[in-house]
Amino acid sequence: MVFKRLLGAIGVGGPSVDTVLDDGAVLPGGLLSGRVCMVGGASAAEIEHVTLELVVRVEAEGGDGEREGLVAFHRATVDGAFRLAEGQEREVPFGLPLPWETPMTELHGQGLGVVLGVRTELAVAGAKDKGDLDPLRVRPLPLQEAVLEAFGQLGYGFTGADLELGHISGSSQSLPFYQEIELSPPPSLAHALQEVEVTFLATPVGMEVVLEADRRGGPLSAGGDAVHRFTVAHQDVERMDWPAAVDSWVRGMVERRGDAYVLDHGPAPEGHFAGRAAGGRSGPGAGAVVAGVAAGVAVGVVGGIVAAEVVDEIGDAFEGDEGEEGED
Repeated sequence: MVFKRLLGAIGVGGPSVDTVLDDGAVLPGGLLSGRVCMVGGASAAEIEHVTLELVVRVEAEGGDGEREGLVAFHRATVDGAFRLAEGQEREVPFGLPLPWETPMTELHGQGLGVVLGVRTELAVAGAKDKGDLDPLRVRPLPLQEAVLEAFGQLGYGFTGADLELGHISGSSQSLPFYQEIELSPPPSLAHALQEVEVTFLATPVGMEVVLEADRRGGPLSAGGDAVHRFTVAHQDVERMDWPAAVDSWVRGMVERRGDAYVLDHGPAPEGHFAGRAAGGRSGPGAGAVVAGVAAGVAVGVVGGIVAAEVVDEIGDAFEGDEGEEGED
């Protein structure tokens, strides 16, 4: 009997867990719902807690080039402590609020190539069993969609999306990474721009839209990157002429010399950004789809950890196997 309990503690004949997410994509800042289904193993087990993690794959710049790894960025306990009898079935429904900065994985149902999902941790008598990763689909907020559709209507093309480890200096960013939507310029700006990258930092009241323009140099203009931010409110989604606003933002960056802001890959600073407001309000949002969105991979993992803890453990995450991360 002692040997049987020992085997159960290390996962042999121990309890099993399966997390089932409700159908459909969720919104950043919305509620992720589902249920955790557990079945007792070959012997009774004392469960300390059942925890869900949001996990995402990010890129990071290092001395040896760019690396990728999994980072847990949100964590919530949904059940515990309890005794799970031999062969007993237990089902726990949950509703997990998502961070407002949760990256989007799809646009109009097409994947953006972002690896994001939910992972279930079952703690049994001091041992932690991190289960499989369950894919999580996240669609854009109406304000994010309006801005991206405006780019599409203006002739920009989608070229990719990635998640970068680091912090946008001086911003209200709360997660240890940010998402970049990469766009190619329209023909009218191809002579001045190589690429435009869009980052959304959402909050309950609105968001900062961070634009990074890779400018081409010329006899009368400076090249290099220009980074600027524009603050918008959720309530403005139906009240602004988004193509006009977006066009004004980008052309202002092309014509302006010097960079007002820079991206910082160091620790997140304190404080919030009081940004330059976007253009006027003159009409409804555009309905065009971002041009060239290609179907991508949207695999999932979820988990949660405080941002500072994630930054500390990122080295271990990159050094391990692709499907593993550092210890909590």
